[in-house]
Amino acid sequence: MSDSAPLLLRHHRPFLAFWLARVFTASGFQMLTVAIGWQLYQLTGNVLDLGLVGLVEFAPRVLFMLHTGHVADRYDRRRVAALCQSLQALIALALVLGSATDNVSRELIFCLAFLLGAARSFEMPATQALLPNVVPPGLFPRAVAASASATQAATIVAPAVGGLLYALGSIWVYGPTVALYVIACGLTLSLDARQQVQQRGRATLESLLAGIRFIRSRPDILGAISLDLFAVLLGGATALLPVFAKDILLTGPWGLGLLRSAPAVGALLMSVWLARFPFERKVGRTMFTAVGVFGVATIAFGLSTSFWFSLAVLVVLGAADMISMVIRSAFVQLETPDEMRGRVSAVNGLFIGASNQLGEFESGITAHWFGTVPAVVLGGVGTLVVTGVWIKLFPSLANRDQLHSQPVAEAPAASAAPIKG
Repeated sequence: MSDSAPLLLRHHRPFLAFWLARVFTASGFQMLTVAIGWQLYQLTGNVLDLGLVGLVEFAPRVLFMLHTGHVADRYDRRRVAALCQSLQALIALALVLGSATDNVSRELIFCLAFLLGAARSFEMPATQALLPNVVPPGLFPRAVAASASATQAATIVAPAVGGLLYALGSIWVYGPTVALYVIACGLTLSLDARQQVQQRGRATLESLLAGIRFIRSRPDILGAISLDLFAVLLGGATALLPVFAKDILLTGPWGLGLLRSAPAVGALLMSVWLARFPFERKVGRTMFTAVGVFGVATIAFGLSTSFWFSLAVLVVLGAADMISMVIRSAFVQLETPDEMRGRVSAVNGLFIGASNQLGEFESGITAHWFGTVPAVVLGGVGTLVVTGVWIKLFPSLANRDQLHSQPVAEAPAASAAPIKG
């Protein structure tokens, strides 16, 4: 099985289309992130704005959380994801026009960041819930790792390319992202997927809250996604990378691009390994160990004044984060019925968004209060504290042996209709 499974994934056409769509979407988002962060810091010179833009992008995930999962379960997930990718292409186009006419302002960046967050808040649960419809259950753990490798491969290349292109002008970054999102949209629509869609009807409070109730009934799932929320929220330092690149490590846009790519290098290497050799035993202990390594790497990065050492530490940080992400994503999807996956993915997406975008806001605030280096070091210490506390709060998760403990219930035939591309 270990020799044949990767081969099957490589020859599974729907998964290849899904994989390529992830590459182009991730590339577009990472290039946008690098350009927006650098341009905003050039415009205002205020480190607090780097945190605020993360908060603005995160806000739609809170506002629309219940509806994003409902949409992913009630409508064709391919079309939902493609529509979101089209909106992101329009956002990039607006930045092209704004840069060409020298009309990019702080206010425009914040408005577009909100729209970007809204598009991604609907895209994430649809895309996460779509993968089990694309590949058979036996290949799913490897498909999660391989899918993550697509995102990380793009995350390695795109920020570095974005940083280099930004030296020629912001329009040289925003322009290509339009094409990337358009290609991703076409690939998503071409997917051959089988989905159990509930009968469309008016959204009720009961149906909207079903994902939250399901997660609360599964302590392992609740513990895993909340661990990611608090550990990465405290330990995240990506929002402060422009400050490290410019003021501490004394490099420019190209250096910022490399710093943003470094975690993805570690994540890519680890995801390729996990696609070949997935964790099958002692997954709980492995996940907690990975989160602890993430915290230690965060502390080391905060204390570093060497550009190359900082890159190496960020590689380790990315590899540790990938282990935690693959374990969490695989068992959440495997233990969730298909008709519930959109709503559960929406809640999971909120936790992921909180650990990333809200973590960027937390980093900006603490850096504003205490300074950049103390903010990162304290965040890494906080991650280690959270890891220890969660081991005590969720002992069954810490002692979990395998990813999938029981068969996933199928969608009821009376209330579901298959979608086949």
